This record gives sequence, C-alpha cells and structure tokens, in this order.
Amino acid sequence: MKIYKTKNYEEMSRKAAHIISAQVTLKPDSILGLATGSTPIGTYENLVKWYEDGDLDFSGITTVNLDEYKGLPRDNDQSYYYFMHHHLFDHVNIPDGRTHLPDGTKEDSDQECRQYEELIQSLGGVDLQLLGLGHNGHIGFNEPDDIFPDDTHCVNLQERTIEANKRFFASADEVPRQAYTMGIGTIMRAKKILIVVSGADKADTVKEAFFGPITPKVPASILQLHPDVTLVADEAALSKID
Repeated sequence: MKIYKTKNYEEMSRKAAHIISAQVTLKPDSILGLATGSTPIGTYENLVKWYEDGDLDFSGITTVNLDEYKGLPRDNDQSYYYFMHHHLFDHVNIPDGRTHLPDGTKEDSDQECRQYEELIQSLGGVDLQLLGLGHNGHIGFNEPDDIFPDDTHCVNLQERTIEANKRFFASADEVPRQAYTMGIGTIMRAKKILIVVSGADKADTVKEAFFGPITPKVPASILQLHPDVTLVADEAALSKID
C-alpha cells in the first residue's frame, strides 16, 4: 500500500485527481470505478477543471459506480445517479451510455445485482477503483458483517450509516434503508484501488482499517491484501498513525 499524506482536503483532492488523470492519460480506454459521498467531490472538481482547460480527454472512458440507494428515482437529487451527473458526468466528455450505476428503482434485487455484476465482468473489470471510507469502515455500502460479501448485492444500511447520511435529506426518516453495492470481491478484483480520506473524525477508522487486523467487522481492512492500493489522506485523517 502506498500512502500519501497531504496537508488538507484541497491537497488531498488534487493528489487523488492527479492519480486518476494519469490513469486516463496512460490508458485512454480505462474502466473507472467511481464513488460518491462528500470526500470525492474535490477530486471531481479538479478533473472537471483540467478537462475544461483542455488537459484531459474522457472520450474513451467507461465508468461503473460503486453503489446506489434502493428506491430513489434517478431524478431525485439525493440519488447517486444525480450526484454523479451533477459533479462529473455533465461536465466532461464521457460518451452517453458509457456511465453505469445500479438502478435503484429496480425492485428485483437479485436480478439487478446479477445484471450489474455481469456488466462489470463484460467490460473486463475495473482498471482503477476510487473509494471513500465510512466511519464504521465500510467501502461502497459494504457494512460491518461476519463475512466479506463477494459480488454486487442489496444491503440493509446500518444506523450509523443512516445517521451519517441524514444530513443530505430533510430528515433521517427519508434516508433509504437499503442500497445496491458492489461486493468486496468485486472491489478487490479491480486492478488498482485509490482510497481518499479526510478529517480527524476518520482517524480511528484509518488506524483500524489499514493498521489493524483484517476482519469483516472493518470491511476496508481487506484492502491490506490487495496488490495495488494507494491511500491519499490528509494530516487529520492520519493523526493516529505513528
């Protein structure tokens, strides 16, 4: 695992964006696995700026997203489909039809998860997967569990995740209780993984995930076994690491 320590969120975002832009430049037909949440927003802002400056070309890129809330239509401003279009897809030249997310409106969970997993496999897998880190160590929506789930699946969100996400909704009651997510196995099959973390409130989780035992109780800890992981984190998030 490579670890880059940055001064603050802005520097973390630039460093992560540089890693993604290098992937796009060196392999213009890359399959990028993308993440949502507040942490990657700065990374996407940098990528959009560099595209607008003429420094990046996304015309050969295909994307697959980690997850999506179950039950939210795509025009809901809290859906991850909406998030990705608002922060990235509507501002760069990734071709229509080459951006993929699970469809949260599909009621048949097994069928939607199977189709999404088959889509990822049909693309040849993910070249670079971007991840954030949840307070309870979740990656994607893979919550602490007794096992590491393998493929794309439907998950019941834990109360801590619902509590963390309620700030985006009018009330906690409006936060969906389920989500579709890539499994741990799906994530681990990515050729490269880039994880971004910011803030002192994640410091304990960083220590547990990357310097503690590998356990499904801390889902991100499995990344210690991946052959090509880069962690980009600010000083606050790394403050518990010697």
